[in-house]
Amino acid sequence: MSVAKIVILNWNGVDHLRRFLPSVVAAAPEGVEVIVADNGSTDGSVAMLGEEFPSVRVLRMDRNYGFAGGYNRALEQIEADYYLLLNSDVETPEGWLQPLTECLDRNPDVAVVAPKLISSEERRMFEYAGAAGGYIDLLGYPFCRGRILRTVEEDRGQYDDARDVFWVSGAAFCCRAEVFRALGGFDDDFFAHMEEIDLCWRMQLAGYRVRMVPESRVYHLGGGTLQTDSPSKVFYNHRNNLAMLYKCSSSGQRLLVAVMRPALDLLAALSYLLQGRADNFRAVFRAWRDFFRWHPALAKKRRAIQSSRRSAAKHVYGGSIVLRYLLGGRTFRRLM
Repeated sequence: MSVAKIVILNWNGVDHLRRFLPSVVAAAPEGVEVIVADNGSTDGSVAMLGEEFPSVRVLRMDRNYGFAGGYNRALEQIEADYYLLLNSDVETPEGWLQPLTECLDRNPDVAVVAPKLISSEERRMFEYAGAAGGYIDLLGYPFCRGRILRTVEEDRGQYDDARDVFWVSGAAFCCRAEVFRALGGFDDDFFAHMEEIDLCWRMQLAGYRVRMVPESRVYHLGGGTLQTDSPSKVFYNHRNNLAMLYKCSSSGQRLLVAVMRPALDLLAALSYLLQGRADNFRAVFRAWRDFFRWHPALAKKRRAIQSSRRSAAKHVYGGSIVLRYLLGGRTFRRLM
């Protein structure tokens, strides 16, 4: 019988843990351990967990290693067949876990599976971070069934079919431990943002599938660590997206990105400037600066990924999601 463990990465999230962890503990099936990996919190999270959640195991790290590094270090210490990674701001209803583990049990070529993400604040709406499964366009812009750029749909059951997708959100990420370890886990250098899309891409290149099972659903607050459009989030999203594309894309896609993305990112930076967001304007240019500095390391990673690839990634939208959005394609069904 497969062993599954729920792992929640925490950094100064004492309020989120108090609010959401009770549902995780209550909904965890018998035999499924709940673990909080603490990323060097300074807000009393660890003491609170010991006092209020004695059944939860706590792994303590000496400092904040980010989402990627924090999970990598924590999972090195955890023996399981399946890792069930949850954000600290996710509420889990009864029965959410079984459809995910059953999917992995039945499909040995599925490396990661995820539930549908619903907003914990507006429960008729999808949640921005992952909705009902993610896709990507040729220029590297991610979108979801249920969320195109800034437009989030109401969940009316329109995406309740289980299917393979390009990526699933790290907010609720149920993966096969042996595949996670074999591929080196998340890219430590990313620190935060895009690391789950990068890993999903590498899983597909290694011959595995990524799957969404909407029979399972969880409720996600979102934005618990970095607020939307914060300079840090803009920086990480731009830098890590460029790095991911450099490592994982085909030669043709990489050439297209090299031609088109500088102009599109310049337009994005200028739009921030017009909004009076000079901090975000600078963040875009810092992202490109770091991307160029990373080139030697990225070239080495690309060679390793491409030399061992067994298949091409699927579910890439063969156009520009930004252009289709501007032309009125603001729901997934109007695009695909």
